Amino acid sequence: MTTLEFKIEINAPKEKVWDILWNDATYKQWTSVFCEGNYVVSDWKEGSKIQFLSPIGDGMSSIIYKKIDYEYMAFKHLNEIKKFKEMPADDTTKEWSGTMETYRLTEKNGQTVLKAKMDSVEKYIDYFNTTFPKALDLVKKLSEGK
Repeated sequence: MTTLEFKIEINAPKEKVWDILWNDATYKQWTSVFCEGNYVVSDWKEGSKIQFLSPIGDGMSSIIYKKIDYEYMAFKHLNEIKKFKEMPADDTTKEWSGTMETYRLTEKNGQTVLKAKMDSVEKYIDYFNTTFPKALDLVKKLSEGK
């Protein structure tokens, strides 16, 4: 398991960046680089389940491990979802079950630094190293109104 780290500076207050990250409409926009039509099902409360889903119902079931509004969000990934149903753990799932994905926002003088970290299995490292910066660039553009 490898922890990948990504960082971007955004010319917007952290409250605006937070809203872009987790608002339903803009979440769909910036995560479209991973899968067109991505969406989440959650009440967005710490400790609650969250499902990251594709339009055909495939994705991941996780929990909101830690949430500090406008500062920090951590997801602990648990199970795979196929056609809207959580799948029992198998050897592939066991490889990544329990991995973390975190987002930290710090602001200074109206500029926000967004740091994202995620645990990845070896076979997805190149994909995330290519795709995740594109997603964060979209967060930046949406937050800065470009």
